[in-house]
Amino acid sequence: MVDVAGTELSAEDARVLSHPLVGSVLLFTRNYRDPHQLAALTASIRALRTPHLLIAVDHEGGRVQRFREGFTRLPAARLLGRRFEEDRRDALNLAQSVGWLMAAELRAVGVDFSFAPCIDLDYGVNEIIGDRSFHSDPDIVSALGVATLLGMREAGMPAIAKHFPGHGAVVADSHVALPVDRREYADLEADIRPYRTLIDNNLAGIMAAHVVFPAVDSLPASLSPRWITAVLRGELGFHGCVFADDLSMAAAGAFGDIVERAGLAIDAGCDVLPICNDRHSVESVLARLSKGGGSAASQARLVRMRGRSEVGDLHSNRHWQETAARIADLSTRPPPLVLTEGH
Repeated sequence: MVDVAGTELSAEDARVLSHPLVGSVLLFTRNYRDPHQLAALTASIRALRTPHLLIAVDHEGGRVQRFREGFTRLPAARLLGRRFEEDRRDALNLAQSVGWLMAAELRAVGVDFSFAPCIDLDYGVNEIIGDRSFHSDPDIVSALGVATLLGMREAGMPAIAKHFPGHGAVVADSHVALPVDRREYADLEADIRPYRTLIDNNLAGIMAAHVVFPAVDSLPASLSPRWITAVLRGELGFHGCVFADDLSMAAAGAFGDIVERAGLAIDAGCDVLPICNDRHSVESVLARLSKGGGSAASQARLVRMRGRSEVGDLHSNRHWQETAARIADLSTRPPPLVLTEGH
């Protein structure tokens, strides 16, 4: 999985995207000007290959929403968790509606999937997760995660849960440092529980974290056969697509050069290796990686990541109108008053 430079494909982008080891594209804010331009960009990416390259984006809502003007501003996951505390049924309906609207708007411009939902638990220690988490309670996270998945599925988009097995209990941001979680495996059950629930609901994809759990393995989960093959595939019975977190991130840098990291991710059992914002590393992997292309099973898993239906003219769709209005109301509502003992 690679990135592209701007709002249109350059000749260099087209050359890289035509390489047989490239199977997908991750879009960023720099690739977006307006919905019409984005639809043209995704169409040009799809036209390069048959079957077309998968097109993805990080579009959770809150702080992590790459496309803003011309799209509905999606609420941070924490707002849905707070609503759950007030009214469980309403929160679940709202989470499903948010998942549907997010997916429908992206499918309308040719994006196959978003890396959502984030089902890390909120331990109150990791700023890079923070309000991206639904809640600290794994059962609430599970319920809202499933509701989001169902909404996305209704709009024709597969869901990708992240960051397996959990990124919420570490302080470090894996973009700039290597997080280490020293808990024993048995103590990670709460973090893993939402994955069990979403897998039971036919979850299509999971992104593995660049977090080391030394009690389990010396390698980060994203590069670990113990985590990907033994735990995720074996113990949890996950048959969907596994994405490594971006291999160009600083947390992965402690485990060899980019080609060595890619080899470790493949050996661990990852199906997709994102390498973004570092074209030199992409070129190195494409030139030097001696294995790749994916097994038949891996290729079959990737087929599930293709977006299906598109909703058509969203702005005339009553469901979209009602959902967008509801989301706007949620996003502007003040947070609930939190009472504490003493002053």
